[in-house]
Amino acid sequence: MDAGLIFQMLLAVLGAIILYTFIGFVPGTDETSVLMPVTLAVVLAGVQPIVVLTFFIAAIITLNLMNAIPTALVGLPGGVLSTPMIEHALYLKERGMAATSIKKMATGSIIGTAVAIPVSLLLANILAPFSDSVKEYAPLLFVFGAVFLSLIGKNKLLALISIIPLGLLFQGLRYLYWGLGAVPQEKNVTVSFFLGITIGPLLVSLLGLLNKQNRDSLPRHEQNKIKLNKVDEKQTLLNPFGTITKKEAGTSAIVSLLSNFLFFLSPVGLTILFGEAVSNKEKDPVKKASMAITSMSALSHATYLSGLIIPLIALGIPLSPVAVGPANALFNAPPVFTLEHNLHHLLSTSEFVFAILFAGILASVVTYFIAMKYARQMTVFVLKKIPHEAILGLFIGFILLLAYMDAGLINIFGVLLVGIVCGTLNKMGVNYGVQFMILYAAPWITTHLIFK
Repeated sequence: MDAGLIFQMLLAVLGAIILYTFIGFVPGTDETSVLMPVTLAVVLAGVQPIVVLTFFIAAIITLNLMNAIPTALVGLPGGVLSTPMIEHALYLKERGMAATSIKKMATGSIIGTAVAIPVSLLLANILAPFSDSVKEYAPLLFVFGAVFLSLIGKNKLLALISIIPLGLLFQGLRYLYWGLGAVPQEKNVTVSFFLGITIGPLLVSLLGLLNKQNRDSLPRHEQNKIKLNKVDEKQTLLNPFGTITKKEAGTSAIVSLLSNFLFFLSPVGLTILFGEAVSNKEKDPVKKASMAITSMSALSHATYLSGLIIPLIALGIPLSPVAVGPANALFNAPPVFTLEHNLHHLLSTSEFVFAILFAGILASVVTYFIAMKYARQMTVFVLKKIPHEAILGLFIGFILLLAYMDAGLINIFGVLLVGIVCGTLNKMGVNYGVQFMILYAAPWITTHLIFK
């Protein structure tokens, strides 16, 4: 590996840190919607595979930590994974412990990353010899994943009922495109449908504003005033483990370790499951909240990293909610990457290890410093200078552009259809994970479950 390539990797890490530091501070963004399009653009730009991987690892670490900062300071979730922390973060904020919350979240992220990377690499190498057997049954695993995620979700029955209709929608649009000649028979439109799922809830909300009756019925609120307390710089500790207790550190490490073995499950589900389980053992409310935000921050990093690293190295196909979701462009981004030709096939084990460690260590150190030192200033800047609507509008426009590139003008309307249907189901309780799994299971569902 030459110095030029290492320099590109360094630029990729720094670029990811700068970009997702600001995006992470914008409340209400979804991890998938801000990671997937940018990663896809990097892939399609022809960037070296190892540089792409470096960029994405740094982006995950930066975004997950920065998403937690608005949660601690103003009670607004940066992303989906920071939502479980809101109640506990607000409790600490009301007691003047917002700065403490940030420190504990930052330290938790260090623990989750430090545990997840070596364990995921080990598990990936253990699973690698069985990859052919796993790939053979991959379509069935997607179906199983859709059913399993439906059963652990909030609206179980609706999620189960939606599996076959959504499968018909995705595969039906593909057959329509093939029949009209919009795309060649050998091309399987997936990425743009995936992005349609991602923007679904936002799209439904925006289109709902076009209904005057619905718009007039919306509640009106006074201008929201957000107060940010000043953080005492003297309390900022450079030693990560000086911010948490031994019990919090040990518990966070244990739950991060366990989550690696469940990489195929929903990161949000695992964060809530393990985070609440360990925090409920604490009787003191402050200790309970502190344990929750520390362990949940560790889990958010561990689940994302394991959900990417294990399928990418061992299998080369997306078999986790993270791989099917935010990291999908690393597996399937035609014409650069396909399921038969992606990072799994292009990088050696040593290159995987080097890129992951390089990005993981550098991004963790830099984002930890930023979170400890400049969290308040960054939050003020983003809330004052960067409109939430501008960020969301940018990504919607980007997604529609990618839809056009994927299958022409007709696909823009196809993606809108996917977004409306999936967004409506999402608001009714069918989560992203279920819908992503159905997208990949659609060919098997229509072939084996629909009688001719």
